[in-house]
Amino acid sequence: MARPIVRGTAAWKYFGDFRDGLLAGQVLVLQVAHPVVAAGVRDHSDYTSDPWTRLMRTGASLSIYVYGGASGARFEAARLRALHRSFTGVASGRRYSALDPLAYAWVHATLVKVPVDAQRFFGRQLSSSELEEYYAQMCDVGRMLGVRERDLPPDWAAFERYYDSMVAGFSMNPAIEQLFETIRTVPKPVRWLPDSWWRWHGRIQLFLLRATLPPEFRERLGLLWTSRDERRFRRFASAVRLVATPIPAGLRTAHMRWIGKLNVWLRAHPKVYERLIGGQGPGSASPRA
Repeated sequence: MARPIVRGTAAWKYFGDFRDGLLAGQVLVLQVAHPVVAAGVRDHSDYTSDPWTRLMRTGASLSIYVYGGASGARFEAARLRALHRSFTGVASGRRYSALDPLAYAWVHATLVKVPVDAQRFFGRQLSSSELEEYYAQMCDVGRMLGVRERDLPPDWAAFERYYDSMVAGFSMNPAIEQLFETIRTVPKPVRWLPDSWWRWHGRIQLFLLRATLPPEFRERLGLLWTSRDERRFRRFASAVRLVATPIPAGLRTAHMRWIGKLNVWLRAHPKVYERLIGGQGPGSASPRA
């Protein structure tokens, strides 16, 4: 067992860093590259029609694991497993389940990798001791979620080998194509955003996606990446690093810590959530969660 996730520990400092959001497109592509995840998204997700609500619910759920306390994390893990039991279907002539152990472990792995990649691109790389602590803490989160022990590599080096071997087996599929189209065409979350500003959102998201995907996988997807793109990305990453790195970890993660604590409270008061948001609370078994 790892140290509890408390202030100052590695998972506390890095899992909710606002720079992690710059890899949102990357992690979604890597998740739906898995055929079982792709089938589940096709049959059960509403992200193409209502991406903003879906994004907010996903962020709320993730925040609970690290910043909502042990009891909140256990409750959320049980809720998600109960919810995903109903996500079944047929893909390529075979039945699938969202709780397929290998697919379930892969989704967890992508979320474990994001903060480490975000620091590598936009901050400072985690030290060996930080990586050891961070990975052990995220393995405990995985166990809470129901990831099998045998699907949790024993250390970070083994995890990277597992991660790279999974990515090596992926290629383009309809779910990835749909995701690209959604990023290009997703409507504005609020009406008052100028159209000219919003058009840049899709371009920036696709640029960051191309920049941060594993290079070999990017090539297999047919995504162009030039030396000019690389220079632009390095300038962007340097600017983010310059601005964000001096900010204390407590401020870089404040939004996720606040969301985590708020959602633990809303879980205990679902009627308040329903009145404020117009939907079921984070403790419900809504299929849209």
